[in-house]
Amino acid sequence: FRDVGRGNLASADAGENFEQSPLRRTFKSKVLAHYPDNVEWNPFDQDAVGMLCMPKGLSFRTQTDIREPQFHSFIITREDGSRTYGFALTFFEEVTSKQICSAMQTLYHMHNAEQYDILHTPPTPRSPEDTRSTPQQLHAAPCLSRLQRFNSYDISRDTLYVSKCICLITPMAFAQACRRVLEQLHQAVTSPQPPPLPLESYVYNVLYEVPLPPAGRSLKFLGVYGPVVCQRPSTAELPLFDFPLQEVFELLGVENVLQLFTCALLEIQILLYSQHYQRLMTVAESITALMFPFQWQHVYVPILPASLLHFLDAPVPYLMGLHSNGQDDRTKLELPQEANLCFVDIDNHFIELPEDLPQFPNKLEFIQEISEVLLAFGVSSEANPQCSEGLGKLRGFRSGDMASDKRNGNLAGSPLNSYLLRENQTIARLQALVKRTGVSLEKLDVKEDTSTNKDSKVQCDEEEMKMHQLNIRVREVFANRFTQMFSDYEVFVIQSSQDKESWFSNRDQMQNFDKASFLSDQPEPYLPFLSRFLETQMFASFIDSKILCHDDEDKEHTLRVFDSRVDKIRMLNVRTPTLRTSMYQKCTNIDEAEKAIEMRLCKIDHTALHPHLLDMKIGQGRYEPGFFPRLQSDVLSSGPTSNKWAKRSAPAQWRRKDRQKQHAEHLYLDNDQREKYIQEARNLGTTLRQPKLSNLSPSVIAQTNWKFVEGLLKECRNKTKRMLVEKMGREAVELGHGEVSITGVEENTLIASLCDLLERIWSHGLQVKQGKSALWSHLLHYQESKEKRDATPAGLGPPGIIHDTERRKSDAGCAMPPLKVSLIQDMRHIQNISEIKTDVGKARAWVRLSMEKKLLSRHLKHLMSEHELTKKLYKRYAFLRCDDEKEQFLYHLLSFNAVDYFCFTNVFTTIMIPYHVVIIPSKKLGGSMFTANPWVCVSGELAETGVLQVPKNTLEITFECQNLGKLTTVQMGHDNSGLYAKWLVECVMVRNGITGHTYKFPCGRWLGKGVDDGSLERILVGELVTSMENEDRMCRTPPTQQSPGMMRRFVTISPNSKPKLNTGQIQEGVGEAINGIVKHFHKPEKERGSLTLLLCGEYGLVWALEQVFQHGFKSPRLFKNVFIWDFLEKAQVYFESAEQSQVTQDENWQMRVRHFCHFMRAINSTPRNIGKDGKFQMLVCLGARDHLLHHWIALLAECPITAQMYEDMALLKDHSLVNSLIRVLQTLQEFNITLEASLVKGIGI
Repeated sequence: FRDVGRGNLASADAGENFEQSPLRRTFKSKVLAHYPDNVEWNPFDQDAVGMLCMPKGLSFRTQTDIREPQFHSFIITREDGSRTYGFALTFFEEVTSKQICSAMQTLYHMHNAEQYDILHTPPTPRSPEDTRSTPQQLHAAPCLSRLQRFNSYDISRDTLYVSKCICLITPMAFAQACRRVLEQLHQAVTSPQPPPLPLESYVYNVLYEVPLPPAGRSLKFLGVYGPVVCQRPSTAELPLFDFPLQEVFELLGVENVLQLFTCALLEIQILLYSQHYQRLMTVAESITALMFPFQWQHVYVPILPASLLHFLDAPVPYLMGLHSNGQDDRTKLELPQEANLCFVDIDNHFIELPEDLPQFPNKLEFIQEISEVLLAFGVSSEANPQCSEGLGKLRGFRSGDMASDKRNGNLAGSPLNSYLLRENQTIARLQALVKRTGVSLEKLDVKEDTSTNKDSKVQCDEEEMKMHQLNIRVREVFANRFTQMFSDYEVFVIQSSQDKESWFSNRDQMQNFDKASFLSDQPEPYLPFLSRFLETQMFASFIDSKILCHDDEDKEHTLRVFDSRVDKIRMLNVRTPTLRTSMYQKCTNIDEAEKAIEMRLCKIDHTALHPHLLDMKIGQGRYEPGFFPRLQSDVLSSGPTSNKWAKRSAPAQWRRKDRQKQHAEHLYLDNDQREKYIQEARNLGTTLRQPKLSNLSPSVIAQTNWKFVEGLLKECRNKTKRMLVEKMGREAVELGHGEVSITGVEENTLIASLCDLLERIWSHGLQVKQGKSALWSHLLHYQESKEKRDATPAGLGPPGIIHDTERRKSDAGCAMPPLKVSLIQDMRHIQNISEIKTDVGKARAWVRLSMEKKLLSRHLKHLMSEHELTKKLYKRYAFLRCDDEKEQFLYHLLSFNAVDYFCFTNVFTTIMIPYHVVIIPSKKLGGSMFTANPWVCVSGELAETGVLQVPKNTLEITFECQNLGKLTTVQMGHDNSGLYAKWLVECVMVRNGITGHTYKFPCGRWLGKGVDDGSLERILVGELVTSMENEDRMCRTPPTQQSPGMMRRFVTISPNSKPKLNTGQIQEGVGEAINGIVKHFHKPEKERGSLTLLLCGEYGLVWALEQVFQHGFKSPRLFKNVFIWDFLEKAQVYFESAEQSQVTQDENWQMRVRHFCHFMRAINSTPRNIGKDGKFQMLVCLGARDHLLHHWIALLAECPITAQMYEDMALLKDHSLVNSLIRVLQTLQEFNITLEASLVKGIGI
């Protein structure tokens, strides 16, 4: 029990702003007394308690001001994460010391003189009755009268009051009971009649004789004027929570509460803002309680004392509450970082969210369910707009209006409701009616009439009962969401095979949950939220505690309750245990939870010993009415000792045990291990959990910042590692090893969290904040300084490009000089994208672009190398000015260059991008004689360009079009005009002008009538060219296309002539081509590469079947080339005549023949100038799409034409080989193959 009160005026003005009039200033407070002196398991932290009882310090009032007692609660979190709650009642007492009164008057004289000097305007006459000769205040006329009241203090006429606070400190949050105790103690001092017993008796009773109710029981004890009831949930119920949720929903509305809840779950920085301390605490505690079974793992300071404002700079997730003085609006608030901040203005029912916050799963149904619960209690689901109007008038309230209102604190409930009801009689009548009948406005399910039936039974007042009922209903609805969402989480927990010791030491490196498999079971709409949630600290800690608790005895309370609920759900879902449905399942166990509480409150289980006279000396325990006295510390210093009380006073041991139970956060290890575990677990990811509330010397602040720097570096290391492991894992899969793990959603999540980390690093230690994104603001400063410096005379190249030898080398030869490496140029690209409106968005896009270009580390190095700029923008302790850490940080980022990201191209799908196309004719036969006009058409995963004419003298064009995505094919051809329309093309190169990705489309064939296969156009399939960088850059993994395996080795043996493969090698080739396609379809949709490449690319299906048909093909005269298409046309003619001549064949055969001939005719009659090989490619693609290839192979193997055109040893004549080929091709039947438009243009099948 504490008593906090007056400071002295000497130290009063420390650090205060002097523009405030003295009565509006705050002064330093100090703790006057605390009882008992020492509690072994709960040491008294004087600084923290002093700061949190009076977060703004001591304040003075005169008789004209409002002096209502204000109740608020607070929380002290220790280093190890254990919490202590405090409940404080602040009231005003008359100042009796003449010294202090005259000091106040002196301050006023000084203040008014200063004001006078500042204003320099002729004095305006005051109201006639005010004839005092104090120097006048000169403000604008409208606010004059208000200022006269506030800005004057006359020792002869005014009474001075000073704030004092009494406070209870408890290990568990029994908010309502503590509030009652304090209010009754205060009432005892202020009421005209003295209380029945000395105050010491009541305080002693609360300290030593009122035990903690056992779990699942209720307890009644006597306050000064009436009974106080507290109750505690049983081990099977949700944990204790004693703050009014109703108030949170009334202040913010359901929609906002849910958004805030989502931010908290994703560990986004949250700042609450209100002029009522109790509101800050209620919202913070409510949001963290609704997270059950998860626990907030980071900095948690629901009331941030004024002296700790520098903590808003913390580059870690936090949940903090900031007190507003009610005068300043939000825009005046200087926050260090807002890129990833959720700002909650509680009093104005308004919430600012960070960009791209994912939706909570089933959000609409969830809101609906919560709203129904609230409506049943007559609470609207919208924020209550009347509150804000009311607040203005509330400031003018007098205590008389509130006498009727027992709970006169600063909770919204009290002055407000009485005020609103007086204002509006109908609302009053309605509310009384709703309260009396408990009618739900929606379904009219009349509950028992609470006012009549239960009065006889319920031991606490109706308000409190209603609060408990509403709380438990809402909490059950929230808890049910998690039990539904994670009902099968145990299956995915990766149990450690090691003993606890080694598990602790390797905790950082290990995955404890199979995220990929869990996500692959979830409904698509849940993924954006879940993939981010699984990355949070709170989820990791929850799973850790699961791994460490093997049997039920070990489990901590929350985990035990959650698991038992999950088991229940699993019992209900026995029918379809594995089927994940996105069907919304409402909460079913609300009623039993509510019954348990009602039972406890109707039938009180325990009654504590009543307060009694203590053994005090005569004359002790007297006090002056109106002043809270200093209590007799000797009687309060220790509890009862005699045996008579021993049984009753088990509370001390109880409490100790209970406290240990409460803080053995996860498991009963022996103490050293537990200590170690708590430290370990808590330090994961966040090196700093709680600000120390005491001695804030510069050295402490510096040390804290140093911890931040180390924490950021560690987080950077873990993030890059995690992203690389995922990405490498995936490339390994594409190269044919292991299982696939990452999904597109997850990659986006990881990149978003990297962007968030960069924002936190860039906002650490900022001198002055500009704009919401610290990173973008630094980039703009850099751009500005560079452009000033580079304002070079015209002709020296565009400004801002880094003129150095770092031009990228490229293996495309001189045909395509690489893009210059330029940070400024990349910024300009982002600035030109009109779709991105905000600074945060621009910074994120720039990071994505830099990652895709593999320049993130290099760009940031250039940015930081501007030392002057960094010095100008950042304080000495900032991360960006710690050289070693900066180097290590860049090194971690450099590792991203080892993998290919398409995180820019795949996200900004609608932006305009310049592309540069170059056609490279064969060196051997100079294309200079070529007379026809060439054209190209470029296709990507997102779109295609349509036909673009290419000037024949330069053979290159640059054009701008909407993002095509990763490029897949180029169609090219010419119009066959002029004398020499034959053209041998080596390849086509295409480059994306923003990301610098260059694609090579190899050709190596002729285009022209009467040469090669007579084709005037070809479809080329391309691959990304990996620019082989200067050797000192990191080594690269091979490109992410499918593994070529054996085939490359066979084929490179004889590069010039067409290779002769034996049947074994051909079968191998077909197998690998089919294998590639099968793997493609086994990947999640978001990550599949290009199917076109697998069909028509190097060593794809078309190539493999070409080998099949060429094996043993009889070649006629020496110089005439015969193509497979010629053979197929002959077969077609044979089949058609066979059909006509009514050769009796079975139904099946006729169907196949009909299909085959139909496709052949369609391809032959296409208006496109495709050569014979192009037609063969088209036939294979269509056959694969319609699952007909294996039928056709069977047909052709039986066909007499084959006998004429193939040698005897040909693969097509070997029955066993043909059968195995058919079996392999049949595996394509289960896949739904969609062809790219460019492959089947002009064919209407």
